[in-house]
Amino acid sequence: MARTKNETWEWIKALAAALLLAGIIRFFLFAPVVVDGQSMMPTLHNGDRLIVNKFSYVIGDPKRFDIVVFHATEEKDYIKRVIGLPGDTVEYKDDTLYVNGKQVKEEYLEAYKKKTKDGNFTYDFKLLEVTGKQKVPQGQLFVLGDNRRNSQDSRNIGTVDDDTILGKASFRFWPLKDIGFVK
Repeated sequence: MARTKNETWEWIKALAAALLLAGIIRFFLFAPVVVDGQSMMPTLHNGDRLIVNKFSYVIGDPKRFDIVVFHATEEKDYIKRVIGLPGDTVEYKDDTLYVNGKQVKEEYLEAYKKKTKDGNFTYDFKLLEVTGKQKVPQGQLFVLGDNRRNSQDSRNIGTVDDDTILGKASFRFWPLKDIGFVK
């Protein structure tokens, strides 16, 4: 009888430790996210399931072209690509991105741009026109969806506060045919 109680107690402790460890990992390091909508096509599709690396923003600042998940509203999280970092100027002219006055290639959009037959894939704008600011403010990011014609992003909602970022989308685990690291 004592052996059964001891064995049961050991199982309870092991399960509690496993749940605690899973909670810590989920809360502080990684979180699953489901893509909702088409604003990140062709890179990500509606219903894709991703792992968001929360730890990447604990150890380092976001980098240009990272795909990040952030709290857009209390009820809704958005997933977008970082285009402008604090202190940057951002401009789109003739379907070309300019950051700090220098042309920047967006290789992840090239194939999609070629399919666009009726005008530019991304309309012309300057940061000042869409946010009222000359440069991306400190503690903020300028983000765009990869599907530039169908995306609620910094052109509509303004720059994103660094504190609202959940983390970097790092790995797609569903659908299985697209499993792998997100670029």
